[in-house]
Amino acid sequence: MPSLFPGMNPYLENPELWSEVHHRLITALADAIEPALSRKYRVAIEKRTYLTDGEESVLVGIPDVSVYKQRATITQTPSTATLPVQGESITVTIPIPEEVREGYLEIREVATGYVVTAIEVLSPKNKRAGIGRKKYETKRMTLLNSPTHLVEIDLLRGGKPMRILSEIPQTDYRVLVSRSDRRPQAQLYTFSVQQEIPKFLLPLQSEDKEPLLDLQALLVGVYERARFDIAIDYTLEPVPPLKEKDKVWVDMWLREKGLR
Repeated sequence: MPSLFPGMNPYLENPELWSEVHHRLITALADAIEPALSRKYRVAIEKRTYLTDGEESVLVGIPDVSVYKQRATITQTPSTATLPVQGESITVTIPIPEEVREGYLEIREVATGYVVTAIEVLSPKNKRAGIGRKKYETKRMTLLNSPTHLVEIDLLRGGKPMRILSEIPQTDYRVLVSRSDRRPQAQLYTFSVQQEIPKFLLPLQSEDKEPLLDLQALLVGVYERARFDIAIDYTLEPVPPLKEKDKVWVDMWLREKGLR
């Protein structure tokens, strides 16, 4: 079953699914780019690995809401917790570091190993305060201070967007194309949950033909191959929640499709 939405499917942002979406999209991007490149290039799937601090592991590593069913969680705050009887133990949660592996793409020149273009698909940890964001921000600054082009794909409504100096309207999603020879200027594609994802040219070396990336088509392919249509319960609200106007639009859209 093809994806139901004209653009980004907001249900794919749920923490229960996003890790798989991210992995499949990285692979789909690599497979789509490879045939359009000359033999002087190769597309490498790379990963960075780091340990989160304990607090971030507890807050981010465990999904808050399941796609399959709603969960109710009862917690006690310090103001309402009952004091234990002297000598008895109480059950507490301690921070346990979590190993995080984030995939990204590099287009390399075969003869020299030089990284011509880096492609990043942002993860929730990149957009939340903590080690994940710091690690990515450090890499981002390194890339922006190098001859390597950067393509940064943000398909997550949650969290804080990556820093841009220009004033831009608030938007749901972004694709940033930063060409090394045009910095500090860059191309920014913004779109809402109601809009199709814009196509864009993948920057390469100046003498090479640049392939047109259709991220929308790639996401539709990911949705179909993963059979997300039978994994998602569209009677529930997306996670994270939508803005009110988009919530109304999604409800009408899904009712027209017979899913509500």
